[in-house]
Amino acid sequence: METLSRRALNRATLERQLLLRRVKMSALDAVEHLAGLQAQAPFPPYFALWSRLPGFRPAELSGLLESRQVVRIALMRGTVHLVTAADALAWRPVVQVLYERDLKQNTQHASALASLDHAEVASAARELLSEAPLSSTALGAELAKRWDVPPASLTHLARGRLPLVQIPPRAIWGKAGQTTYACLDEWVGEPLPEPSPASLIERYLRAFGPATVADVQAWAGITRLGEVAASMDLRRYRDPDGRELLDLPELTVPDEDVPAPPRLLGPFDQMILSFADRTRVISDEYRKRVITHNGLVKGTLLVGGQVRGFWEITKSKKTAVVVLSPFEKLPKRDLGALESAAGRLVEWAEPAAETREVRILAPE
Repeated sequence: METLSRRALNRATLERQLLLRRVKMSALDAVEHLAGLQAQAPFPPYFALWSRLPGFRPAELSGLLESRQVVRIALMRGTVHLVTAADALAWRPVVQVLYERDLKQNTQHASALASLDHAEVASAARELLSEAPLSSTALGAELAKRWDVPPASLTHLARGRLPLVQIPPRAIWGKAGQTTYACLDEWVGEPLPEPSPASLIERYLRAFGPATVADVQAWAGITRLGEVAASMDLRRYRDPDGRELLDLPELTVPDEDVPAPPRLLGPFDQMILSFADRTRVISDEYRKRVITHNGLVKGTLLVGGQVRGFWEITKSKKTAVVVLSPFEKLPKRDLGALESAAGRLVEWAEPAAETREVRILAPE
């Protein structure tokens, strides 16, 4: 069994995540190819596509949300993702076990919901949403008219038992919108299929592989996928620590000496959130500086295929500034490439600003 170096794994991941080279691809095709985009906050998916697609414009993704070709829905790991409507339908049944477990164990809501018939509450919530989409607050308030339970807990139950999508104008570029729910199958006009864990594994490997079973499970937030993977026709490698890596037979791994150009990755980028062992793209030390205590994930500087710092946009009055904060001294050529990319980023992200700047801080 061939052993892949960490550098080879890094290059394979960069290639599949469209970060070795920019690829001319529609936003819809990119969302599908990447196995969805992290979307805990409304706008990180736009930055993710800007990092990967030449000439990407926010209106393209906004249009896909408005036409219901892509949706925002809680999926893997219980977090909101932006995925194609087809993938949302296919994957929500697979990860349902995660939501069932949460309803029993969630420290904030489980005790309030323990005495309720969950199926009955979910049915009532679906009936309400079939009449009209409702905000998170309004849905809980309506359900609380029938059950003497905190409205937030009732909304949590509905979100756990039903495939609820967050509909526009939430996450439309340049607009603000509160979280408003509709049922996925009614929103896109298609029924949910029977769950297929094998297809979920296949899509993960296509977007992030080669990877271990633990990596797949960390991304999906569910367990016992090793049993499924064992029955699949997969290529197998070893990593430097002797762990088995899985991959699709038709896919190859690029040469580890392929250069990795500097990149600015957006906040919550899935490159650093989709593995049990994230060292293929970020060291444990740097990960603690990028992911805050309250779970926010900063935009990052990618140099040589590895995270070497973070970036943030600050705004004051009519000025927008991109601040680059490298963690170590970077080669002048790479730092220059990042500075140039930051200039393009702030122009793209803040077109209304009268003044735009790029500042580079000294490593701490």
